[in-house]
Amino acid sequence: MNLPNTITDIDFNFPNQTNVYKGKVRQVYSINDDLLVMVASDRLSAFDVVMPRGIPYKGQILNQIATQMMQATEDIVPNWLLATPDPNVAIGYQCEPFKVEMVIRGYMSGHAAREYKAGRRMLCGVPMPDGMKENDQFPEPIITPATKAEMFIMVTHFC
Repeated sequence: MNLPNTITDIDFNFPNQTNVYKGKVRQVYSINDDLLVMVASDRLSAFDVVMPRGIPYKGQILNQIATQMMQATEDIVPNWLLATPDPNVAIGYQCEPFKVEMVIRGYMSGHAAREYKAGRRMLCGVPMPDGMKENDQFPEPIITPATKAEMFIMVTHFC
């Protein structure tokens, strides 16, 4: 059972649609092999698993943040965005993505905790202090690059 006002299942068929990709959170439709329609759902993913329930308006917020950032930086770096006709929808040019993401770690959890438990005190070249326990807050956030994972595949870290 989903919470009210959640969009978790997306299934469109657009005129001139040539492909569809279902990611963990977004669904991407190719139109005429030159445009993309990206629909942000309210699905929730954590540690590369999609949870059974969504969060109301999550997709709308994600899409609006991405839109704002692309508009704010388009004079510095051109991007693919053409329009945002709906709070959950972005339309833009089809292009070759640069599949990199940044993970900002504020707490000793997940990958960092597994590395720490294995006795390693460096995470992507950043030292982790001795004496920490799982879920402790780092003195300063650790920023690590990662590749953008395909659906349900673990993220591969560059470091």
